[in-house]
Amino acid sequence: MTTPPVLDDHRGPMPRPPEELETTNGFTVWLLRFGSAFVVPAVLVVFFFAFSFLKDEGVNKLLQVGVALVVGILGVWALFWGMDQLVSLLPRRAAAAVRPFAFVGPAIVLLGFYLVYPAVNTAILSLQDARSKSFIGFDNYVTVFTKSQYLISIRNSILWVLVVPFLAVAVGLGFATLADRLSKHAESAAKSLIFLPMAISFVGASVVWGFVYYFRAPGYGAQIGVINAIWDGLGGQPVDWLRLQPWNNLFLMVILVWLQTGFSMVILSSAIKSVPVELQEAARIDGATEWQSFRRVVFPVIFSTVMVVWTTVVITVWKTFDIVFVMTGGREGTQVVAETMVREFFTNRNNGIGAALAVVLFLAVVPVLVLNVRRFREEEAMR
Repeated sequence: MTTPPVLDDHRGPMPRPPEELETTNGFTVWLLRFGSAFVVPAVLVVFFFAFSFLKDEGVNKLLQVGVALVVGILGVWALFWGMDQLVSLLPRRAAAAVRPFAFVGPAIVLLGFYLVYPAVNTAILSLQDARSKSFIGFDNYVTVFTKSQYLISIRNSILWVLVVPFLAVAVGLGFATLADRLSKHAESAAKSLIFLPMAISFVGASVVWGFVYYFRAPGYGAQIGVINAIWDGLGGQPVDWLRLQPWNNLFLMVILVWLQTGFSMVILSSAIKSVPVELQEAARIDGATEWQSFRRVVFPVIFSTVMVVWTTVVITVWKTFDIVFVMTGGREGTQVVAETMVREFFTNRNNGIGAALAVVLFLAVVPVLVLNVRRFREEEAMR
């Protein structure tokens, strides 16, 4: 005769203690984890083929939109809800072990597919000819590192990486330090103005700065470019700034510094505010100047944040394409790796060289990420 469960006046049967819970084989749990992670991607593939009429131009557009909404919203919701119900049928410990994989696993699988597959495919394309029809080994890489047009783009990208992150972080840090000394309302106004360029796209910023650098040859009307208008008003001869080598690269870098300074300022300002006031006051009592207090007290505390901002800007710089494309089109010695990569892929139709440049970009970013990860681990070990 079984012992009846202990009842609670309001909550029904009391839960069983942990040692009485059903157990599940470890291999089975791992199998369920991987299975649940691949359920959603598998069902999405089925949806893709089952609803192929969504790409049919002859089908009513309203019907396509309606089906897309139902499948994309209600269908995915129902899929996750059903998975949760199935996981709930498992023993309690097994359900707790599988449920995270049921919800997070599909996102990781899809993300891995959209990141890993393109990376591998790009690496394969870089070992093939321009039309991706035959294997040519490392010939594309030899071309990239021997032909002057590609060497110039690599040189310019390295210059961008050396100059832009340093200026963006330094200017942003300066603004953050100065803004921290203003009153609350003045600080908010100053930060808003400095951060405002972040709301502009790279293309929009390039158009704005295009009017700053605009040039008209003498005799073809008044100078409408800001710099040339001022220079002409002072009695100087107008200059075609974007054709003035090698300074035209620096003029393009100014645009990205202008865009990234606000980002650096906001992040570093938050870091500065986290520095204990007692440390700064103790430094002042000991006779330290403001510069010494900043260099010996504030900067060491926020150094990890500075490295994070610097890493972010470096990655942004390596990917810079829009500014060069809009301002000069890569002419007059201003080409960079990302712009050259896009031009090779979509203008010259040279998949091999374009993929090789993409791999070069990837390999250039990896050391920065590794350095950042190692620093994070060191900081975690010290805590």
